[in-house]
Amino acid sequence: MARDRGLEDLIRSDLPRDFALTEKAMFGGWAWFVNGNLLIGARADGMLARLGKGNDAWALALPDVGPMIARGRAMAGWIRAGPAAYGDDALRARLIEAALMFVKGLPPKG
Repeated sequence: MARDRGLEDLIRSDLPRDFALTEKAMFGGWAWFVNGNLLIGARADGMLARLGKGNDAWALALPDVGPMIARGRAMAGWIRAGPAAYGDDALRARLIEAALMFVKGLPPKG
């Protein structure tokens, strides 16, 4: 899967600068981590956000947002936002903030 550098730039501009994030190639796209925990990703097929099990129903109810599918299975707590969703600046920021709130509560991986 090809990377979407435009989406990567949008995400990068929305991420806060007040704590350390790491980035690397992953899932055929680009991914961001907080304390070693996967936070969000950008791929040609959309933006992936880790909202946590039980925290994703509100997002899944939105247009152009669905579950992240890996190896034919929906990944609980993860969503994939298509262009209509991640192209909306306010919605993209809300998804990123929700992912940050969840991932910042996880124990560091190291």
